[in-house]
Amino acid sequence: MSLPQTVGELTETLRDGGYLADRGLATALFVAMSLRRPILLEGEVGVGKTEVAKVLAQAFGRRLIRLQCYEGIDTSQALYEWDYARQLLYIRALSEHQLASEEAVDKLFGPRFLVERPLLDAVRAGDQAVLLIDEIDRADDEFEAFLLEVLSDFQISIPEIGTIKAESPPLVILTSNRTRELHDALKRRCLYHWIGYPPAAREVEIVLLKVPGVAEQLTRKVVAAVSRLRELDLAKPPGVAETIDWAATLHFLGEKDLDSSTAADTLGAVIKERDDLELVTENLAAITSGD
Repeated sequence: MSLPQTVGELTETLRDGGYLADRGLATALFVAMSLRRPILLEGEVGVGKTEVAKVLAQAFGRRLIRLQCYEGIDTSQALYEWDYARQLLYIRALSEHQLASEEAVDKLFGPRFLVERPLLDAVRAGDQAVLLIDEIDRADDEFEAFLLEVLSDFQISIPEIGTIKAESPPLVILTSNRTRELHDALKRRCLYHWIGYPPAAREVEIVLLKVPGVAEQLTRKVVAAVSRLRELDLAKPPGVAETIDWAATLHFLGEKDLDSSTAADTLGAVIKERDDLELVTENLAAITSGD
């Protein structure tokens, strides 16, 4: 599928894929795709940052390549590594005479023994891929610095093989939950957009799209209750993903209304911390009152 020609066209494409993007997000994504720039999406947990990449890959027929960041991730896990076990089997299969030849040595460090990790895979795939670098804030400073060259040049140097460069770069989406502040050098290489909690009317629309068949009245009560939950001093306020899960749970159970009783039975869909659960339980009547 060719690139969108307008922000409105991209908005409709995302909607067809099950993602409701507001004008600001759609504009940021449109510019990133058109100018071939990485985009950094920050926001609270569960507001749909990762989902953007998934829907874009599906909508435009690109392969989604995901690099999940975590504390301690290093370049070999993100870039490439050698299949030493296979190399050892190759050595054993060669005779002593063959092993001494220059051709055999070259083959020993050839592409067939190279295990591609997400970044190298994405450079090779180029504009046929969407590279999702998920939760970059979980990685350490050294790994973040390593990403700078990749995001600037979209090329990777492998001493035994040479330099591999993307003819046309992939669409790169980085996400962050702001567990730590990212460095300015990384931000300068990216476009930026903050994804906040959506207004109530849009959140209702999102739930209705994601949970086919759910009653609109029930959805409005769930969205109102989640909005009140976010006003409490919770360790982990519920995101849009939890709103969808709660509505889907109630719909699956055949509930037509949300009151303190049905909420108490299904809080596990929306609250994921014990201390939060105790606080919410104490305030269930107020949380579930009205629309």
